[in-house]
Amino acid sequence: MSTIHVAVAGASGYAGGEVLRLISQIPQFEVGALCAHTSSGALSNHQPHIASLAKRSLEPISAERLAEHDVVFIGLPHGKSAELAAQIDAINPQTIIVDLGADHRLLNGDDWREYYGSEPSEPWAYGMPELYRKHAANKQLGGEHTQREILASSRHIAAPGCNASAVTFAAQPAVAASISDGNDLVAVLAVGYSGAGKALKPHLLASEAFNNATPYSVAGTHRHIPEIAQNLKIAGAAAPAISFTPVLVPMARGILATVSMPVQAGTTGADVIEAYREFLDGEPFVQWTDSWPRVDSTIGANTAVIHAELDRDARRLTAVCALDNLVKGTAGAAIQYLNLALGIEETNGLPVNGVAP
Repeated sequence: MSTIHVAVAGASGYAGGEVLRLISQIPQFEVGALCAHTSSGALSNHQPHIASLAKRSLEPISAERLAEHDVVFIGLPHGKSAELAAQIDAINPQTIIVDLGADHRLLNGDDWREYYGSEPSEPWAYGMPELYRKHAANKQLGGEHTQREILASSRHIAAPGCNASAVTFAAQPAVAASISDGNDLVAVLAVGYSGAGKALKPHLLASEAFNNATPYSVAGTHRHIPEIAQNLKIAGAAAPAISFTPVLVPMARGILATVSMPVQAGTTGADVIEAYREFLDGEPFVQWTDSWPRVDSTIGANTAVIHAELDRDARRLTAVCALDNLVKGTAGAAIQYLNLALGIEETNGLPVNGVAP
């Protein structure tokens, strides 16, 4: 395969920086324009850990410049990606665009209006190869194709939210196996501070984070809720209901999602383990573990690890998923489905081993 030229809009941010860290180590890809909205100067001033690109400088965001490339990753705040993507597409329809933001994730425009307070953009192919599609006949939810097949024929791809990925990975095996109907799902997440981005806000200062745990977007207000519900509907849940509480904890990276779900009467502990093992069998990056997951085992890796057990009273199950929010939660996953879109081996260039200690 010839060299794939890749540009990043939002190269000074955490998501953009993680794309650059990973993609600069993959031989098939050549890093082109590094663009930012407000940041400028040497990339090393913003991403000092990316030594291989230390001599490169940031450029202003320009649709014309970005459209010169085979692939563009857009890592901008929600509401900012869609206009830029449309401009790139108008100049060069052959450019593959991967939106790391939220603009193109939701199928239901009313969900976007309710949670984001603006007019929705066109939904794109949803970048979760592992997403299970139970209702093949439902054309809105993807027709008769698997998610991998959809991504393999897509030039516009919407990256999932990192929290939504963790909860979906933890919950969908039970829904797919009809052990749970996805109703009354309760998810509590411990989330690293990089998930909040680089914005200078008082509650994100180190002095506020140390020795602290802070819930945010509670009581049904988090914007990933409709995305999780959308995924579980695709997996077979008729009317998923979700209580979702993320908590910022003093770690730079990572998500530990603890998900509790009611189970069908008569479900045994062996049923739960069998359903999860069977569902995850063969998945290169979403893996079963025989012990409860730890965040540190996933740092730096495009790996999510899951364990699930039936609760002692046999009324609910508990599933825990750990992942690195910047790799499997964002940039690594984005490269994974870019590989599919390009016809490259899905696992190409992506690490499965974490960094420890």
